[in-house]
Amino acid sequence: MSKFKIGIIGGSGLYHIEGFTRQKWVCVKTPFGPPSDEFLTGTLAGREVVFLPRHGRGHRILPSELNHRANLWAMKKLGVAWVMSVSAVGSLQKKYRPCDIVLPDQFVDRTKRDFEHTFFGRGIVAHIALADPVCEELRKILLQATKDELRAARSKSIVHDGGTYVNMEGPAFSTRAESLTNHRLGYDVIGMTNLGEAKCAREAEIAYATMAMITDYDCWKVDEAHVTVEMIIANLMKNAATAKAIVARAISRIPAEPNWPCHSALKNAIMTDRKLWPKKTVTELKPILAKYL
Repeated sequence: MSKFKIGIIGGSGLYHIEGFTRQKWVCVKTPFGPPSDEFLTGTLAGREVVFLPRHGRGHRILPSELNHRANLWAMKKLGVAWVMSVSAVGSLQKKYRPCDIVLPDQFVDRTKRDFEHTFFGRGIVAHIALADPVCEELRKILLQATKDELRAARSKSIVHDGGTYVNMEGPAFSTRAESLTNHRLGYDVIGMTNLGEAKCAREAEIAYATMAMITDYDCWKVDEAHVTVEMIIANLMKNAATAKAIVARAISRIPAEPNWPCHSALKNAIMTDRKLWPKKTVTELKPILAKYL
């Protein structure tokens, strides 16, 4: 069994996956404050897995309250080298129907929290490359696993290869003017959580990919009912079984060794001379900087 673990971030119900054994909740303290919840460790499809309920068990944390640094620092500390994210999103284009699945390859940032989406600062400057913010190798594994699952289940849902995810602030849904603007700009889906995860994962040299589960048409499509919590929950319940099956299929296809480009994202990204790194910052970032010390 690989010593490197596979992370899953998503809704609380996702960890009820058939075959997820040796389950144990683990508390991780981080220099960035508390993560969303304890981490559920165990074994699935012959691999060690770490699951985090993004909003905490019972859905207690707003999207704008998510501590992405703590969540991804803890994943790195636990030995995670790949993270699959499962998220509810709104569709910004007619072709993406509720219960379809989009595997985004790009993000647009509409948040106001950039300073909370980086581990660096406090004496160490790093600028990671983020032209391609999603790990393409992991995204392709998810794509094939999704195709295989939808075919096996004879599902009417469609998986869409690629797309741009607009990360809004929340917690309120879009105004119609905002939604129409995003639609007219040609963006694909909208959500409130994934960009911070993607940025922190890249800095932590963790491969990251998103499985965006469409629940609604946001509010740009005036001939459809605008998004409500009830609508989202209903479609999330429909999507849950599919998401769990896809994750289980994907896990067995992830390699044992982390040797993709994003696993060395920091190699040429740190600008500060090693001799000037503050001891306190180095201690805080030890799980992330370990191979550069």
